[in-house]
Amino acid sequence: MQKRFRYLLAVLLAFALVAAACGDDDDDDDDTGSPTTGADTEIPDGPTIAIGAQDFGESAILAQVYGQALEAAGYDVTYQSLGGFRDIVFSSFDNGDINFTAEYAASALEFLNESAGEATPDAEETTEALRGYLADQGLQALDPSPAIDSNSFVVTQDTADEFSLSAISDLADAGDLTLGGPPDCETNPFCIPGLQDVYGIDFSGRFTSLDGGGPLTVEALRGEEIDVAILFSTSGVIADEGWVVLEDDMGLINADNIVPVLTDDLVDAYGDDFVSLVNSISAAMSTDELTELNKRFDIDREDADAIAADWLSSEGLV
Repeated sequence: MQKRFRYLLAVLLAFALVAAACGDDDDDDDDTGSPTTGADTEIPDGPTIAIGAQDFGESAILAQVYGQALEAAGYDVTYQSLGGFRDIVFSSFDNGDINFTAEYAASALEFLNESAGEATPDAEETTEALRGYLADQGLQALDPSPAIDSNSFVVTQDTADEFSLSAISDLADAGDLTLGGPPDCETNPFCIPGLQDVYGIDFSGRFTSLDGGGPLTVEALRGEEIDVAILFSTSGVIADEGWVVLEDDMGLINADNIVPVLTDDLVDAYGDDFVSLVNSISAAMSTDELTELNKRFDIDREDADAIAADWLSSEGLV
């Protein structure tokens, strides 16, 4: 009985092998065992994606956001820590240390054009101008994210309620409020001169020189030494304190939207599916969400990789 069972098993196995050999040739060609970006999308051979992160929390978080999503889709990813200056980022592209990073559209443009003033408050327009400079270096910018990290005018919730403030233009009717921010605000065209030119609001006699989005400005606003603070729009302290970022309703501030910058080689190797995946990650991120992620890093002292993993999971991207 046992021999008969073995014999029957052997016949069935042989039949199965013959049937498999006679299967559709196209199925054999498609089944390469390669990782895929989806059920039917095969990832072609290409370079490891080396993502550069500058030495501040938001950059580390964004590197992990893009990197973990790409890893989950089957791409090989490594991470490279960079310094805090933009020239290091672009020299790292030049020497091959990185081939992908999350940049800021207006700031990257004005770095590459040597402050020619081409950036505007329009994200698409600014990104398109940036692409022209990147092309000369064998780089590309993909779609800008809705998330933007730029200088912003911030008030406490109490001040917003007292003076009915939701936009920068509301400051015109708010009386003699005081402004605090970086030392160059008095001459920077996007600070006091810009407020006067674009909004008709003159803070020149009501300004306290502090620091660029740093602890001095934060403490001055917290201690009610100033009424309006110039902070980075995704600063974690804004979410932690429940402060209000005034809407730039007349378009003073340039579009420093998050934008992925990567090499032509990556796009050429991985094609449209890769580009679509990266763009979908960018599209999912909002300024408010990025501010909350920064709070978890800066205030709550959580790790960038854990913060990114939670966000990707909540968005259904992993």
